[in-house]
Amino acid sequence: MILEMKNIQKQFDGLEVLKDISFGVDSGEVVSIIGPSGSGKSTLLRCATFLETIDGGEITYMGKKAAHTNERGEAVYVHARELRQFRSYYGLVFQQFNLFPHYSILRNVIDAPIRVQKRSREDAVSTAMGLLAKMGIADKADAYPFQLSGGQQQRVAIARALAMRPEILFFDEPTSALDPELTGEVLKVIRQLADEKMTMVVVTHEMAFAKAVSNRVIFMDGGVIVEQGDPRDVFENPQEERTKRFLSVFER
Repeated sequence: MILEMKNIQKQFDGLEVLKDISFGVDSGEVVSIIGPSGSGKSTLLRCATFLETIDGGEITYMGKKAAHTNERGEAVYVHARELRQFRSYYGLVFQQFNLFPHYSILRNVIDAPIRVQKRSREDAVSTAMGLLAKMGIADKADAYPFQLSGGQQQRVAIARALAMRPEILFFDEPTSALDPELTGEVLKVIRQLADEKMTMVVVTHEMAFAKAVSNRVIFMDGGVIVEQGDPRDVFENPQEERTKRFLSVFER
C-alpha cells in the first residue's frame, strides 16, 4: 500500500473538519473523492501532503510512518530530514496551477528535480521535454505561464509533478479554475495517466469523470467518509441517504 491514513482528525479554531477519517491507496489505484464544498476533501489532501498538520491519527507512506499519535494523544511527525524523504513519494497538482510566473515553462518543470533531487540538468531537461511532449505542449517550453491558456498551464503543472517521479499523484480539484473546453483537455491527460496505472487521488466535482476513471470513489460530507466503493455501485446504487441526495443533482 502506497498511502494509509488512519483515524485522521483535524480542527480549525475548535471546528472539527476531519473526524476520524481512515482510508488507503494501493499501487496503480485511482481514488476519486467527491462531496459538497466544505466537506473536508481538500483538507484531507492537505493533511496527506503535510501542508496541514493533523491533530490525531496516523499517516503512512510505503509502509513507513510519517506521523502518529503519541501516548498523550498528540500528533507527532518524523524529523524534518525524514519528512523530505516522505515528500519525495508524492506530487500535488493544485486548482490554481501555482507555476512560477517569472520562470519559463521548461524551468518550471526542471527546477525541483535539479534543486531538490540533485539530478543533472541534462537528465532533468530530457525528462521535462518528454513529459511536455506527452502533455502536448513541448512547443511551449520557452514560453512563460502568462502566455498559456489555463488548460495548458494545468498540463504544465502535471508535468512538473511527474518530473519528480512520484509514487502517487494528488489532484485538488484540478479543473475547477477552467472552462468546460479546457476541463476536457486536463481530464484527458489524467485519464491517460490512469490507463498507465499511475497511482492517483483526485478531489473532483466531475462526476462522469470520477465514475469512468476511478477504481474507487469516496463520498465525504461533514468531515467523515459517508460512503465508498466501486464507482458504479456508488453512483448507480448509493446506500446512504446523504449520498443519494448529493448525487440526485447530477445525471448518472
